[in-house]
Amino acid sequence: MKKTLCTVLALALMLVLAACGGASSGASSPTPAAPASSAASASGEAASGAWTPAENVTMIVAYKAGSGTDNTARVLTAYAEKYVGKTLVIENLEGGSGSIGWTALAQADPDGYTLGFVNLPTYASNIVEQLGDYTMEDIVPICNHVTETSVVLVAANSQFNTLEELVAYAKEHPGELKASTNGAQASNHIGAQLFAKTAELEYSAIPYGGTADQLLALRQGEVDFSVAKVADFASFKSEVKVLGVFDTKRLEEYPDAPTLGELGYYDQWYGSARCIVAPKGTAQEVIDFYADAFKQTMEDPDYLAAAQQASMNTEYMAPAATGELLAAQYTFCTDTVSQIWE
Repeated sequence: MKKTLCTVLALALMLVLAACGGASSGASSPTPAAPASSAASASGEAASGAWTPAENVTMIVAYKAGSGTDNTARVLTAYAEKYVGKTLVIENLEGGSGSIGWTALAQADPDGYTLGFVNLPTYASNIVEQLGDYTMEDIVPICNHVTETSVVLVAANSQFNTLEELVAYAKEHPGELKASTNGAQASNHIGAQLFAKTAELEYSAIPYGGTADQLLALRQGEVDFSVAKVADFASFKSEVKVLGVFDTKRLEEYPDAPTLGELGYYDQWYGSARCIVAPKGTAQEVIDFYADAFKQTMEDPDYLAAAQQASMNTEYMAPAATGELLAAQYTFCTDTVSQIWE
């Protein structure tokens, strides 16, 4: 079973990684259409005819303040104001594994004054599992912001010092170990399942309201392990231990942590991407304005220094490439993720 699952997952994730690789070049291939709308740009039209925002912009984050997504969003928006020309106001709409915030985003006016972050694969997996009242067609891609690798974590005072020790204990005590997740079938729950399925162990998944709560539960000893992304625990690295990495190579930050593949478990990259999108119907000139503004932000030396300090892996992708990534992640969820719950 383990070889079959790994083969299927590897084939699906090759599509995702191919989309990421193509994104770096900014290739202009087909992407979900953003219908032109003169009404959407009227209030922000500059003297030159190019759209610019005339008022502050709301940026919806579908997770609570202090979460990994919120932290990365705040670093970006702080430096993006220089290029956007207006204040970007974070609005945290948490709950439902992101579904509350993403439903609000999908239903927002497509006037250029409401944008949002969507997390992959959770945005797509919520649709596949019918956990959200929105579709892939309800959003228009602007750009990708970060791509982050998932890791297996335990608390700093955990009895487990290696992934082999954790797996051995889990097999000797089936179903006893508990793992906190950022929501039922959300990104970190998917990671825990990929690990458990390929390591052939049983555990109990405990869903929390988001990554911040999930990792607080880990540090307080409520659970035994978690799967999260590197930036999620950048502010409290000393409180956790990284036991394994979802990648084909070890992370430079954690050279002593083996990849899962080294130990015979899941042997492909897995992690999360955080994309900036707008509601369906947003004018193309609005999309183009923000794509350019965020590209300039992500090339700004001051932003890059702040991102490095926050352990953020910035990976800008243009609208077309971001659309390809969204589509590939949806395919990954429909063809692959659905199998790991069986």
